[in-house]
Amino acid sequence: MENYINEAEQYLLHTYNRYHVVFDHGDGVKLYDTDGKEYLDFVSGIGVFALGYNNKKFNDVLKGQIDKILHTSNYYYNVPTIEAAKAVTKASGMDRVFFTNSGAEAIEGALKTARKYAFLKDGKNDHEIIAMNHSFHGRTFGALSVTGTPKYREAFEPMIGNIKFAEINDLESVKALVTDKTCAIICETLQGEGGIYPIEEDFLKGLRQICDENDALLILDEIQCGMGRTGYMYCWQKYGVKPDVMTTAKALGGGVPVGAFLMTEKVAQNSLVAGDHGSTYGGNPFVGAAITEVFKLYDELNICENAKVVGDYLFAELEKVKAEFPEITAHRGMGLMQGLVFDKPVADIINNALDNGLVLINAGTQIIRFLPPLIITKDDVDVMIAILKEAILNAR
Repeated sequence: MENYINEAEQYLLHTYNRYHVVFDHGDGVKLYDTDGKEYLDFVSGIGVFALGYNNKKFNDVLKGQIDKILHTSNYYYNVPTIEAAKAVTKASGMDRVFFTNSGAEAIEGALKTARKYAFLKDGKNDHEIIAMNHSFHGRTFGALSVTGTPKYREAFEPMIGNIKFAEINDLESVKALVTDKTCAIICETLQGEGGIYPIEEDFLKGLRQICDENDALLILDEIQCGMGRTGYMYCWQKYGVKPDVMTTAKALGGGVPVGAFLMTEKVAQNSLVAGDHGSTYGGNPFVGAAITEVFKLYDELNICENAKVVGDYLFAELEKVKAEFPEITAHRGMGLMQGLVFDKPVADIINNALDNGLVLINAGTQIIRFLPPLIITKDDVDVMIAILKEAILNAR
């Protein structure tokens, strides 16, 4: 394993401070490194492996598609992508979808949709987008421009223009920024990187009302919190507040890199047309087959219900941990997307947990984020809690 790590440091661009482990394979909710050590996974590839590792049905579908065709380009139709489009629009309640290669690309498409929608109304290019402080939408220039965390943007300024930042769950801060140039409001339905902040129902309904009154688009970023993570296929469905445009990725492909932005029919008929947007790889037959099988397995395994039930259990157990350790100052989240806030950096705790066979990740320097596969059980939670408590003690 040390040899692999040394080679990685020699050849890979150092844009990640990686943990000292080389994972080789996985099975269920367990990961195994190149030395054969077993780990309980509470990261799931940052919310990607909702179905866990080595699901035979999923693997067989991918192998079968490899033997048929991987790619044709979007100048031609293909059946797997048509089936995938039917599945994701049905699950989301949206009308049209464009498949991308990543979440960041989905955000780019959503922003272009909003700008084009506004442009077609008045022919102007000075429209404004309201985003949220502490948000995270991706690393590309458009996605960075609406990411409300300055440290991600500062070295790469200037960003795209006419972006304003409000405070999540503070409707007055949003209203103060609205002008006749406002074309969209973008918000994570549950903030991830920014600290695991759930959106409040009244705030979300308020955003919907502001957009309706100003013929602006409500864009909800469900890249991390969607796909059953909160116990609902998409987090906004808990509140019944439908967006005009929605982004999704992470678990959408079950580990295959894919994202998507979706929209209502009204937006589709009044925004992007042929030539406005494209992607060489987006929505190819391979990822289409993966997406369709993901939705089938979600139904077969009752994934959303499991996320609710085990998520409630995880919340209760983490509340006990919070009460036991004074260095934990807050606990937030819902379903199987939760966070513990500490009064100090959590790197030592995460490293101690890793040494003892538990994979965790942070959200900011002082927050441990819990994003296990959505097939996780209460017994798995019990194992995680025991290792977590020991890791907290060892990091004192």
